[in-house]
Amino acid sequence: MADWKIKRQILQAASFLLVLTGLLTAYIIYLSTWEADSLANNSLNMRGAAARADIRRGAILDAKGRVLAQNRADGSRSYPMGESMAAVTGYNGEKIGSAGVEGHANRELLGLSDDLSHLGPASQLFQLEQGNDVKLTIESDAQQAAYDGLDGRKGAVVVLDAETGAVLAMVSSPSYDPNDIEANWQALSKQADGALLNRAVQGMYPPGSTIKPMIADAALTEGVTNEQEIFDCSGTLDVGAGETIRESHGEVHGKVNLRKALTESCNVTFGTLGMRLGDEKLKKSFERFGFDKELGGEVLMEGSHLPAFGKLGNGDLAQTGIGQSSLLVTPMHMALMAAAFANGGVVMKPYLVQQVITPGGTVIQDTRPTKWLTATTPTMAAKIDSFMEDVVTKGTGRAAQVSGVRVTGKTGTAENAAGEDHAWFIGSAELRNRRIVFAIIVENGGSGGTQAAPIARKVILSLQN
Repeated sequence: MADWKIKRQILQAASFLLVLTGLLTAYIIYLSTWEADSLANNSLNMRGAAARADIRRGAILDAKGRVLAQNRADGSRSYPMGESMAAVTGYNGEKIGSAGVEGHANRELLGLSDDLSHLGPASQLFQLEQGNDVKLTIESDAQQAAYDGLDGRKGAVVVLDAETGAVLAMVSSPSYDPNDIEANWQALSKQADGALLNRAVQGMYPPGSTIKPMIADAALTEGVTNEQEIFDCSGTLDVGAGETIRESHGEVHGKVNLRKALTESCNVTFGTLGMRLGDEKLKKSFERFGFDKELGGEVLMEGSHLPAFGKLGNGDLAQTGIGQSSLLVTPMHMALMAAAFANGGVVMKPYLVQQVITPGGTVIQDTRPTKWLTATTPTMAAKIDSFMEDVVTKGTGRAAQVSGVRVTGKTGTAENAAGEDHAWFIGSAELRNRRIVFAIIVENGGSGGTQAAPIARKVILSLQN
């Protein structure tokens, strides 16, 4: 009897150990498959930290091969363009991990492929002493022009190739110097909206009048107006319940059609259109342009904050029509909206990494442009694009004009509850061999036409040759 009890206890213990072994095996399989990519990419991954100590990290290059990040003799990183490129390169530090391209392309810079990264410590048997170089889509001249244009003011600039989605410039200000970030980490990390915030993809702002091209598209697409209708702007729009919407600086635009209303940025017209469109059609339009969607990939863009469609009264509908109410967007998404009108209604997915190149010069990764979404029809895109050209040639965006270059745009002066209005400018430029789009915001800058549009001109000139 005693022998049977002992055998039963041994069987129970063995069964328990077998179950534990099975659970551990299942967990290891889970980590090495479903969670493998996120763990391998985690900037706090100690295996990555160990690898950095043994491998000469590859360089980060701009589109023309200019060095943006490279190793010093002691293994630390050097960033020749410093603050102006920090929103792109990010940083890499032993104690603080990595961010930006340094974080996103960490494995490539270490010469560790996706397959090898899943092998754990064994992967080091197959690694070279020198990591791969990562060539970006960024053009340093445009990046510097955008950074200089902001001139230390809080804000952001995004510049894209409309046909491919390649990110040509991505600037956030104030910035930090990645060359000495570890020494200043404590002070920088305590600033909630300071230099570590990448305003280009993380900053959330009311778009103000820069949303009006999309509202014009929506109104024409949904048939709530046409190009011939005349709106009578007296300077004030009564939206009911004792609320009104007024024109900036007390302007009165008089009788305007939709084209002229966009050219002169008439709030009365677009507030009226917001109410006509109503909840359902406004929501549909924002969805068409991807404001409800995640971007995914290497450009980590914050999602938009949309109004509570289905519950909006006339006041909020009208405010949404002029880019106010509770609507908040990133500069990157406004550049993507501009791209829809510049690229026949198609929005390409933005990307930063163009190529990954081995120490021997072999290209092992070459990014192909991919479509993100179709926002509108080619006919409608061309129509709104022509409206936006008038903004630059005849309206509030004249400061963006460049001789010999077709420039389109839309200015915005977005009300800001926390201080002075934000200055916006979005648009496009047809250069010799490509079409670029851009979105620019100067926080508390006031007028988009006087503060943001001139920055667009600087960027266009930097890319003209």
